[in-house]
Amino acid sequence: MKRSVFFGALTVAGLAAGASAAATLDEVKARGELICGSNTGLAGFGAPDASGNWQGFDVALCKALGASVLGDATKVRFVPTTGETRFTALASGEVDVLIRNSTWTLTRDTELAFDFVAVNYYDGQGFMVKRDLGVSSAKELDGATVCIQTGTTTELNLADFFKSNNMTYTPVNVADDSEAQRQYLAGACDAYTTDASGLAASRATMPDPGSHVILPEIISKEPLGPVVRHGDNNWGDVVRWTYYALLTAEEKGITAANVEEVAASSTDPEVRRLLGVEGDMGAKLGLDPDAFKRAIAAVGNYGEVFEANVGEATPIGLARGLNALWTQGGLQYAPPFR
Repeated sequence: MKRSVFFGALTVAGLAAGASAAATLDEVKARGELICGSNTGLAGFGAPDASGNWQGFDVALCKALGASVLGDATKVRFVPTTGETRFTALASGEVDVLIRNSTWTLTRDTELAFDFVAVNYYDGQGFMVKRDLGVSSAKELDGATVCIQTGTTTELNLADFFKSNNMTYTPVNVADDSEAQRQYLAGACDAYTTDASGLAASRATMPDPGSHVILPEIISKEPLGPVVRHGDNNWGDVVRWTYYALLTAEEKGITAANVEEVAASSTDPEVRRLLGVEGDMGAKLGLDPDAFKRAIAAVGNYGEVFEANVGEATPIGLARGLNALWTQGGLQYAPPFR
């Protein structure tokens, strides 16, 4: 009897989850607009340009998702969120997906009931100081004041690092990157800590980037990626495989410029499945056959997105590092389109 009740409960829960899963994709299609939770403004990753148009590494994935689901990368509305408001916005349904430098952790996966569907940027927490402070290592920051965003994993990592090194610090709490930068430049804190990519992005927008040093220590693992609600299984698959489409495109040499030519001429079975020439990859997710081809055409492959927004030729100046393809010594690896 208990066994029957138990499995009956699982069946009900599964049906409820299935209904929820179908809902997000259907709602986005019915609305004709994707609502993407973004950063309040982080150069290179997610911020409006001078014309008010959102641009950046994370923004590109939102646009790719808009292209795959709605057929138009411009049908995306960006909702700025802080470290404290982002998860509430996702849980409440204010946004359909959260794509803004959020770290995958066990408690966020379980207690907050979210699914991190992929890692689009492998990062780690670091420290930035003014060059004239004369500090060359984070282990020289004993007694320092440190600007730290509330509602982030960096708060806990910071406490762990100072405790393990028998050092003390005074936190200066800030809401987002822009406030952190203002406080740091005004001298309210000796150091600013966040993801190393965020430090590079902030430094690039400062009046004199060369007068600031990112210290060598990386004190944590920060796997950053898109987030959906638990129970949104089909929607999670849509977000996940749209991302993997961009990654596979780079592996296969498919770019925004040549995607149509490749679709017309390639004999590679996986490429043909990816681009909707054969098979039913899109239909398995509730999308049409050209969904992933549109995503690639809209923003380019993963490498193009990286280099255009945060790569070494940009003011952000980030090397691929761990975010290189697995064939190039990195961690970025897409499962097969099969």
